[in-house]
Amino acid sequence: MQTEEAYDDCGCAPTPRERSLLWPESVSRRGVLGLGALGVIALGSIGGAFSAAPAAFAAQYPTWEEVEKARANQAAKAAEVSKIEGLIRNLQNEVARTQAEAKRTSDEFYEAQQAYFEAALYAEQLQEQADAEAAKADEAAAKAGRVAAQLYRKGGDDTSLELFFSGSAATADDLLARLGTMDKLLERNQAVYADAITARDSAQSLSDQAAVARDERDRLQKIAEQKMIEAQQAADAAEAALAEQKSRKVELDAQLAALKDTTAKTLAGYKAGVEAERKAREERERRAREEAERRAREQAASGGGGGGGGGGVVGSGWARPSSGWRSSGYGPRTVQCGNSYCSSGFHYGVDLAAGCYSGIFAAASGRVVYAGYNGGYGNYIKIDHGGGIGTGYGHIATGHIYVSYGQWVNAGQLIAGEGNTGNSFGCHLHFETYVNGSPVNPIGFMAARGISV
Repeated sequence: MQTEEAYDDCGCAPTPRERSLLWPESVSRRGVLGLGALGVIALGSIGGAFSAAPAAFAAQYPTWEEVEKARANQAAKAAEVSKIEGLIRNLQNEVARTQAEAKRTSDEFYEAQQAYFEAALYAEQLQEQADAEAAKADEAAAKAGRVAAQLYRKGGDDTSLELFFSGSAATADDLLARLGTMDKLLERNQAVYADAITARDSAQSLSDQAAVARDERDRLQKIAEQKMIEAQQAADAAEAALAEQKSRKVELDAQLAALKDTTAKTLAGYKAGVEAERKAREERERRAREEAERRAREQAASGGGGGGGGGGVVGSGWARPSSGWRSSGYGPRTVQCGNSYCSSGFHYGVDLAAGCYSGIFAAASGRVVYAGYNGGYGNYIKIDHGGGIGTGYGHIATGHIYVSYGQWVNAGQLIAGEGNTGNSFGCHLHFETYVNGSPVNPIGFMAARGISV
């Protein structure tokens, strides 16, 4: 901030008080920092907005005792076979239905989120233009004031100059009107005076447009947040339906086989097979998780891909979300098209490529506010770090989201595996950073926290 003394260097410029009269604060950025408050509310309160996912499929499943009784009677056996086959079909149908609903809501979430991001970017650009015009107006007004002061010192009336800069002008328009009535200024400095007026009017107009754009941004943000809630609920329902199918189908298949079996094989053998399959499935899942974690640790230690180690927490409490190299930056980019989709013309994050299934790590501690499919992002995780700060992780490999909605994660924690889902042209992590809900350039954001991406 410049002081009164700084304006005395040439002995002719208006003081800060005079400039404040010439240029009203209404076109400053005074409101822009607080206008993302909805994002703070969203990140802080969405955690309580979800209700528990309903059971994927409510049905009466046969017990082994019922199966055993049905085996003794041909009619009962046929009825039980028909019932079990119907249950298996219903499980499959429920999985298909919930997955289709999850896909529909995730696409709506993605479209709403992108519309909000575009509106936020537009509002920011308008405000930047308004600020630039305000600076031009300040500069032109100061120049006009210096010329006026010089003219009156050389041949004018010091009393008139004193009155001109006395601070008695009530508004900027009043002061500009005084400038306009000064014959010598109009004669010798008309262009500078005109520049000040034009820049002031342009800045005010742009600032008014920016305010309207921010209102639209906030409206779209609310829609995006609601769509995120709906998409998470649908994703939870689909996951519950799939889990129900996995847990039930092995036993139903075994019961069906027992009913259709004409040999003397006992039910105990079928039940043992069900238990063996359950244990084998758990072991496969455990080994897959351990393998993913092992690969992630190795890549973090080696800094795989030349992008620096992923998951290592620095003094700021933040960590690099991937060990991959930056394959795409933030901002405008050339649109690239594939077989079924095209990339966006503006990239709201950075892409870090370390290889398929490579570890993705939480950039900071926080709570997971979304974990599921998200349209063009593919499988996506969003974390709320508090204070209006959030991060997003896209294109996660199918089956490689390792956290769930509502879970607390620590900085550097393994949360996912890199993939090629959504609108992607190869395995990589699409990483975004949010301030009050709006995306900001992750390069500068992370650099301020001691992390290079």
